[in-house]
Amino acid sequence: MRMIIKKPIISEKTMDLSNINKYVFSVDREASSCEIKKGIESIYKVKVESVNIINKKGKVKRLGRSLGRRPASKKAIVTIKKGQVIDVLPK
Repeated sequence: MRMIIKKPIISEKTMDLSNINKYVFSVDREASSCEIKKGIESIYKVKVESVNIINKKGKVKRLGRSLGRRPASKKAIVTIKKGQVIDVLPK
């Protein structure tokens, strides 16, 4: 069983999004919207309205003569029902 939801992404922009019931998570690159929705609902016990996905390609980096690539990643912006809250700040 793979981990679909890796971690919440915490930044100024994502904290502003949380005011309008949108939360951002780093997710597995192979995960679909339906799997992400089920994962969030089971972990945080909230009702998910929609899931938007962003695929980030890995940047090409150079070290001297050799070229390398940073790993690609996937982010999910999850909208939950009004009145529900996800506590994503570390304690």
